[in-house]
Amino acid sequence: MELRSLFIDFNAYFASVEQQDRPELRGRPIAVAPVLTANACCIAASYQAKRQGVKTGTLLREAKTLCPDIEFIQARPALYVSYHHRLLELIHACIPTAFIGSIDEMACELMGSERRRPRAEAIAYAIKAKLAENVPAITASIGIAPNHFLAKTATDMQKPDGLVVLEAGDLPHALHRLQLRELCGIGRAMEKRLERHGITTVAQLCAASPLALRQAWGGIEGEHLYRKLRGEWMPHAPSNGRGSISHSHVLAPAMRNLNGVEAVLKKLLQKAAMRLRSEKLVAGRLEVKVKYLDRDSWKETVFCNDTDDSHALLMQLNELLAQRPAGGRPLTVAVALSDLCERIGTTDDLFATEQAKEHAPLSALMDRINDRFGPQKISYASSQAAAKEAPMRIAFSRIPDVAHEDEDFSRK
Repeated sequence: MELRSLFIDFNAYFASVEQQDRPELRGRPIAVAPVLTANACCIAASYQAKRQGVKTGTLLREAKTLCPDIEFIQARPALYVSYHHRLLELIHACIPTAFIGSIDEMACELMGSERRRPRAEAIAYAIKAKLAENVPAITASIGIAPNHFLAKTATDMQKPDGLVVLEAGDLPHALHRLQLRELCGIGRAMEKRLERHGITTVAQLCAASPLALRQAWGGIEGEHLYRKLRGEWMPHAPSNGRGSISHSHVLAPAMRNLNGVEAVLKKLLQKAAMRLRSEKLVAGRLEVKVKYLDRDSWKETVFCNDTDDSHALLMQLNELLAQRPAGGRPLTVAVALSDLCERIGTTDDLFATEQAKEHAPLSALMDRINDRFGPQKISYASSQAAAKEAPMRIAFSRIPDVAHEDEDFSRK
């Protein structure tokens, strides 16, 4: 069984980028947070902070207790995207990437002589040397294995700056020391399901039959895991298409009112519509959700006739908001565009009013203005009260397009 995957996982990525960009932070305990308030959560912590118990999800006030000399840094998503592309260039100087897992991880497929351990390890060390030379504050743990699943697992077995090789002869006993939750695809809910099927350790998981895992997973993914654990090569399967485009935001205290909810939702919807147009997609469904502090969430959906037009979507959002119950203390808002399909081949709405048809070219014109002068330079007046709300966020599975976000790319 050959080594076929080299997986790269950048260590404490957001915190490391901040230390690379600001040399005075290197060697110091820092944590990155979306906002600098006591109740905000750390989204990344440097290893100097991790050694004192600070981790992702730790509240800032708790982090200060654990690590009194910690420094909190407000997240700068545009900077992290910029470094992502810079790091890709450094890696491509050593080996092509097969796919991007997230902003801080990527996989490379080994070919020919690269599948022999000495050559694979040489590539890994070349990548580490490139990083040390160009971005010394950013390190990566690298895993090498017969498939992407095992290579990714190997990156978590030695951090930071590790290099772990899993060969056929190492399997499956090399995995037995791991916890179930340390394997990709096993979260809290899946762990509970496995426990109900009598599987509480990785050793038991590896010993389970394909049928047992299929029953535990409730589908073919269980059999796929059985094959992955044994080192079988399974090429990365690209998504068949985006299922939805969504944005959500935790409201600042000043925006937790009727007008704040409306303004932020309209800003989020314009961002989502702009992403639709940039990806040449149209949406057939709009969903809006408001979560409250003192009552049940409110959610409503409307069909929207395969559109990418901001004005048409905002009109439908207005109709949904008119149905929202009065009162309550709103905390978070979200919009989602789904039932997506490619713009090419779709027909315009036959029942659109003349006014709607007149507005259709406006969205494209606004996109051109924003592309030229900067994101969100022009937007609908109804969202202006939220101009400073809902900045760029980085999801696990999507690298934001800075050109279509309202982040000041030059801000330090």
